[in-house]
Amino acid sequence: MYNVYLGNMLCPVAPEKIQLKVSNKNKTMVLMNGGEINILKDAGLSEISFSLLLPNSRYPFAVYKSGFERAGFFLEQIEKLKLEKKPFQFIIVRQFPDGKRLYNTNIKVSLEDYQIEDNANDGFDVRVSVRLRQYRDYGTKVCTIDSGSGSSTVSTPVQPRSSESSPAPVGQNKTYRVVKGDCMWLIAQKFYGNGNLYEKIYEANKSVLAGRSPRCLIFVGDVLTIPTLDN
Repeated sequence: MYNVYLGNMLCPVAPEKIQLKVSNKNKTMVLMNGGEINILKDAGLSEISFSLLLPNSRYPFAVYKSGFERAGFFLEQIEKLKLEKKPFQFIIVRQFPDGKRLYNTNIKVSLEDYQIEDNANDGFDVRVSVRLRQYRDYGTKVCTIDSGSGSSTVSTPVQPRSSESSPAPVGQNKTYRVVKGDCMWLIAQKFYGNGNLYEKIYEANKSVLAGRSPRCLIFVGDVLTIPTLDN
């Protein structure tokens, strides 16, 4: 079983399949003697595509973070991701039925486009085809120009990127109350700046999380201990 997140949104039904395309930027050149060589370059931005089922009825196999929501709620969230023009995390959390965790997928992406499909076979439910593209952070470049009478520095400004990270606990552990839209990865990102450290929070809260479904470890209102990084 696995859970799929688009930013803060937990998809109610995991896609049947997810396609990941790694773009090829290699360049083939023809030599003077007619032979060919292949110049290897860094891979381009990866593309991710899948079809997402958004139920309008409550199904036992669907998962919701804070109670049942109809398809319109998730369509609004997807539209918001497009209109905000900001990158977000695409996360796949894989688990065995007994709760033992497998490897996870976590990649920063942008929402390129999505298409709403009406299919009689889906009844009143809605299906959405989504295409994501990998997002790579970039920053300011600085170059020095020698004009003969001295050097001058030219910088290309970039708009500062917002950060949702807050400082990690220092000296003693913190506590945090779970709100709607939270998941373990996002809480770790908030406090440590690295969502992959979510297991540190999990280990510190085993007594709270024990016996819960692997698909829904935390609930709104839970008070979690956030340990210091050196704890």
